[in-house]
Parts: sequence; C-alpha cells; structure tokens
Amino acid sequence: MVITDTKDTGARGADATDAGAVPAATAFTAVAHRGDPYVHRENTLPSIRSAMRAGAGAVEIDVRLTRDGVPVLLHDADLWRLWRHDVLLSAISAAELRELTDGEVPTLREALAEPGTGRLFIDLPDVSATTETVAEVHASGAADRVYYCGGPASMLAVRRADAEAETALSWTTVVPPRATLLAELRPRWLNYRFGLVSPELVARNHADGLLVSAWTADTRFTMRRLLAAGVDSITTNRIDALRSLMPG
Repeated sequence: MVITDTKDTGARGADATDAGAVPAATAFTAVAHRGDPYVHRENTLPSIRSAMRAGAGAVEIDVRLTRDGVPVLLHDADLWRLWRHDVLLSAISAAELRELTDGEVPTLREALAEPGTGRLFIDLPDVSATTETVAEVHASGAADRVYYCGGPASMLAVRRADAEAETALSWTTVVPPRATLLAELRPRWLNYRFGLVSPELVARNHADGLLVSAWTADTRFTMRRLLAAGVDSITTNRIDALRSLMPG
C-alpha cells in the first residue's frame, strides 16, 4: 500500500487477482461513513458535501427502496431514529418520504448528481434494493466512481446485475471466505470490522490479491493501529480526525 492521497482512482473490473499475486499499489482511501455525521445528519447531501470538503476519498452511503421502488439514502429500515416517524420506508412512497422529512432524505439520483461528489461507496443493507440501485448508478453515468459493499447475498446480487462492478465483501470473522465464494463474487476488497484487523490478516489478503478495508474506526488510536497494519482503506465517522493522521 502507498499512502499518497485520499482519492482512490479505482478501476471497474479490478477484482481479486490470481492467488499469490500482490495487488497493485493503491492510494489509501479515507472513507467518510454516511458523510460527516458529527456535523450534519447522516446520509444527507449536506453531510456528503461536508465530508468531501474535509478531504474524504470516498463517502459511504446506505441505499434502500421506497414503496414505489425509488432508491434513497437511509441506513435504517424505518424513519424513527433520525426523523422520529414510526413508519417503515418500504411502506411509503418517495413523495411521502419527501414530505415527512422536508426533502432531506435524498434519492440516490440526487446524491450521484451532487456537484463535486467523488467516489461513493454504496452499502446495501437490504439485498432487495440491489437491482434498482445498480440500474440508477448506470442511468446516472456514475458506474466508474461507485463501488459497493455488503454481505455475500448483496454482493452476489451486485455481481449478477453488473459483471464489472467493483465490490467490497463485508466479512465478520478472521476465517477466510471460501475460495468458491470469492470466485463467484470476485470482490476487489474484503471489508472487516476494525477489531479483526491485524498485520497478519492484511498480509494474507494482499497475498491473495485482495485489498483490505476496515470499519468503523473513530479513535485516533485505532486509526493509527490500522494504518500501521497496512490497510488500504478506513471507514470512519470522523473524517477530519483520519485526515489529520495522513501526510499531505
């Protein structure tokens, strides 16, 4: 890994290489988790803008569908935690969502069209949103600056929808994914909870031709540990803190 800049140019189709091949050097990617949530409400356009101004190389966003099939930015299945409306997103239309939140929950189309927005890292907490999400990314002409993360089911759905999509398989154990699973999903990244990451785990994945990302690290102590371990990306709620630890 070479830490040069937080902007990761990425490459569509740059999935895992042959076993034993070390991945090509990549610029370290500082990923802003749901934007800049200590400054603006998560998964909103102001939060995305703030993260980009703070130097994020990519912004992680969560995408779900409204009742009428519109991809929007929301992590939770309902509106209670952020908006204090006891209603499921899947039970309301995009127009109703806009009314309930004063238009502050953006559609994926709006996020992709936001001026100055660079790479977006789309988390798919609900696999049923995959087809519409990938279709919107392509319709917006944004496939080259979007990559996806999620569990095996979501990443399989992405791979079926877009054979060239860049993906990060979220993995919650130090036990490696089965070779057959990796062959089917063809991820470029393995995306780990930060507590699982060690120099040995990073080295093993690099030897297997995979990049390593870690989430969600919010203390400078943990960020320094992950950087020392050689990860290729860190996802954080405190993008300003992560940027302060990086050269340049």
